[in-house]
Amino acid sequence: MDVSVELTLMPLSDDFENPIKDFIKRLRQSPFTVMENPLSTQVYGEYRAVMDLLSTEIETAFAGQDHIVVNLKMVKSDRSGYEPSF
Repeated sequence: MDVSVELTLMPLSDDFENPIKDFIKRLRQSPFTVMENPLSTQVYGEYRAVMDLLSTEIETAFAGQDHIVVNLKMVKSDRSGYEPSF
């Protein structure tokens, strides 16, 4: 089963840029389709494999920060090819 996951990582510190960049760089090293925009990062792939990756990478991000928030939205399907029709 394929999924599309949208994530927003928000370190609650003055130095927030580096942890976000590191998180995205680690996601890019995965075999999944990873796309970014200014507000979030999307990961597309097989459910179990994507969730295993996200579990590991979120834990790594949490370990490096005292206070951090992750917002996550998930859709059951690969929406990486979505193009608006309006």
